Amino acid sequence: MLDTLLFLFWLFLAIVFYTYVGYGLIVWLWAKAVRGKARPLATAFEPEVTLVVPAYNEADILDEKVRNCQSLNYPAGKLKLLFITDGSNDHSGEVLAAYPGVQHLHEPARAGKSMAENRAIGYVKTPYVIFTDCNTLLNPEAVRLMVRHYQDPKVGAVSGEKRVLHDGSTSGAGEGLYWKYESMLKRCDSDIYSLMGVAGELVSFRTSLFAPLEADTVLDDFVQSMRIVDAGYRVVYEPAAYAMEPPSFSLAEEMKRKVRICAGGWQAMGRLLPLLNPLRQPVVSFLYISHRVLRWSLTPALLLLLLPLNAVLAYTYGGIYTLLLVLQVLFYGAAALGWQLASRGQPAGKLLVPLYFTMMNVAVFQGALRHWRKAQPAAWDKAQRAVPTA
Repeated sequence: MLDTLLFLFWLFLAIVFYTYVGYGLIVWLWAKAVRGKARPLATAFEPEVTLVVPAYNEADILDEKVRNCQSLNYPAGKLKLLFITDGSNDHSGEVLAAYPGVQHLHEPARAGKSMAENRAIGYVKTPYVIFTDCNTLLNPEAVRLMVRHYQDPKVGAVSGEKRVLHDGSTSGAGEGLYWKYESMLKRCDSDIYSLMGVAGELVSFRTSLFAPLEADTVLDDFVQSMRIVDAGYRVVYEPAAYAMEPPSFSLAEEMKRKVRICAGGWQAMGRLLPLLNPLRQPVVSFLYISHRVLRWSLTPALLLLLLPLNAVLAYTYGGIYTLLLVLQVLFYGAAALGWQLASRGQPAGKLLVPLYFTMMNVAVFQGALRHWRKAQPAAWDKAQRAVPTA
């Protein structure tokens, strides 16, 4: 019995280490080995593009968003702007009416972002479409840098980078730290073969490959992009095209957002089962399981089991198992202290890493429960965002 517990403990620990550290090291080395072999892209590639902006009750920031879109460095005659405000009951229509060059779609009923995008795509007549969130600002070269990748006929989608604006808060620092790590993994996945999911804040598709999503889809950007990968196309990461977004208003808001993402992750895993078959696309399955599936399912469960397993082994054997148990307790204690500090408006400081790591894994359990209860609506509450200071 003890031999079994020993085996399970070290197996669980190895999987946890692989998920959060080992995988990153592997893909970093792999990407470094293949980087530079890609065919150079022409900079003069300027096809017609439609920029679609879903906006729900965003009248207060629509002016800034429209002006940002109009200032993009792309031939004006080749960039179509389409805003869709389905379900909005503010004065979004009045704001957009001041911009005759902007196509505006609106229906009184709100069905969620996926259905809004499904409806908007019917009005897209260009070969490429870009979706961007209303509460983000794009850098001037974003469109040009993204569409150039479509010179490769095997590229089905292109993702820009999400950049979290700094506001000095713990939620902002944690979100920013997470996205720096996530962006590194995205660069590596893209260099090796394809992204495993895109940044919904700024993502482009070949219009011909965009397939209407189910009405209850939570992670529209992720499911859409991974179905394109499943069809044999690549999804490319273009970090020089970026969307700047304020951080969550508070840790509670950030936690709410992560629970929604995790609930959507469970839904997505059920709809993307063919990607788990390594006989179809071995590299895709490796990247998808390692980068996404383990984080959303197995690894958080193993983390939870490691604590009681470690306690039994520490009681039986002492030594290194006692040390590992103490480290686990200190780590989660630091996370709890960090949460208390942030909840009182104080910076978490060095407690940020254990705090954010623990939040992410707790969100997996809450998201799974919400998914299995079918309690995660496609039309979620609009997240509160902070006002950035830089």
